[in-house]
Amino acid sequence: MNPTKLLNKFYFARRQKAIQQYDNHAEDIQMEVMRHLIDRAKDTEWGRQHNFSSINTYEDFAAQMPVNSYEELKGYIHRMREGESDILWPGKVQWFAKSSGTTNDKSKFIPVSKEGLKGIHYKGGSDCISCYLAIRPKSKLFKGKSLILGGSHAPNLNTPSTLVGDLSAILIENVPKAVNLTRIPKKKVALLSDFEQKRDQIARIAMNKNVTNISGVPSWMMSVLTRMLEISGEETIDKIWPNLEVFFHGGVAFTPYREQYKRIIQNPDMCYMETYNASEGFFGIQTDLSDSSMKLMIDYGVFYEFIPMSEFGKKDATVVPLWEVQTGVNYAMVISTTCGLWRYVIGDTVQFTQKNPYKFFISGRTKHFINAFGEELIVDNAEKGLEQACLATGAQVREYTAAPIFMDNNARCRHQWIVEFAKKPESVSEFAAILDRSLQAINSDYEAKRYKNITLQPLEIIEAKTGLFDQWLKNKGKLGGQHKIPRLSNSREYIEELIALNQEEE
Repeated sequence: MNPTKLLNKFYFARRQKAIQQYDNHAEDIQMEVMRHLIDRAKDTEWGRQHNFSSINTYEDFAAQMPVNSYEELKGYIHRMREGESDILWPGKVQWFAKSSGTTNDKSKFIPVSKEGLKGIHYKGGSDCISCYLAIRPKSKLFKGKSLILGGSHAPNLNTPSTLVGDLSAILIENVPKAVNLTRIPKKKVALLSDFEQKRDQIARIAMNKNVTNISGVPSWMMSVLTRMLEISGEETIDKIWPNLEVFFHGGVAFTPYREQYKRIIQNPDMCYMETYNASEGFFGIQTDLSDSSMKLMIDYGVFYEFIPMSEFGKKDATVVPLWEVQTGVNYAMVISTTCGLWRYVIGDTVQFTQKNPYKFFISGRTKHFINAFGEELIVDNAEKGLEQACLATGAQVREYTAAPIFMDNNARCRHQWIVEFAKKPESVSEFAAILDRSLQAINSDYEAKRYKNITLQPLEIIEAKTGLFDQWLKNKGKLGGQHKIPRLSNSREYIEELIALNQEEE
């Protein structure tokens, strides 16, 4: 008997129909979410300060609250961490996700309420399966186990009243008992703080299980799978897990890793589904394997607004609700949630590819871009350029970051990249030239600045030694979990540290 077929029919099918309602009812659904948020929080300190009881329309909502960064909410969140009730959200909030969206030393603590856990994070996880089974109704997903990678708790950051951890660790700690029947590894191993120890233990446990699906950040999952191959002596994961069907991935763009996964998982029917889940919420799921954009999940406890990046940072920047966005525009995303984030600038940028239903891709970060010379290079440009260079040369990129050189000894400016290859090209200089041409084809501003080498010289690539980026993260105490490499930066802080580490003798 295939339990997946029964679960799909009696449980997931109903949710699949609800998601179909996104197509023509987005504004109604989002307004219902907004009203729920306002009603639930009207008696909190924040709700009273912003007169929630008088909010009836979106225009009221936007007029009575400012757009906020973490700095504006930090004081309220600190009091919540100290155990105060009814501050940003009703009651006490026990859990706080230590944000790992950047590698800055400064930590952010994102409140994770019980309602947010159930109605945002776990709902997103369940909907991943709903969307997958809509695509693959003959799946045998539940005939095996799920390998789910997570982070760890941070006991030194806990207070007497509240607990702190990576978002993934919080989810594992609070996961419903039914889910624990199908997932590996057990909590004790999943929450280990030493990533290298955890990777080894997970690899040894998982290689003896019938795993049908895996979930996690592509870079860290690749590390676990590579360790499994080392231990087992097998050349591909198919030999270890012949029934593996799907990888639910998120956290970083999949483009640099796609060819590496194809190399070690050779099953032609293997599925890769992108998700957009963060410490602040669960926002998007890929619902069509032929379309890499994701569907915005609009009936969770999240109300969405967007700021055009052309206006981002301006005092009176335009802010629009979902139903007023346009396709092809780069937006900073603003969220209000059942975890107590109010008109919060999450730090990611998105572009919509269609409306009704609303589908989008993550284009970068509000802080992770290079615009030192007016070139406005964003992460999406970088990913697409690297993809073209890899296709042309047969190379595979494991990790990278880039930053501007404002002026060298010859008074010349350029972009400098440090790239760790999983598979090296025959010529790094040829790879660099193709990447440079691809970026010019993708980004007209970059092309203009590269015109006749007047403003920008051809980009430079420094080849990273194997394991450089992992070593850099390890030195910062950030190896594993949800920590990410900053892909682009106007500052040379990250790249200078990496170059110095790259020059150290083994």
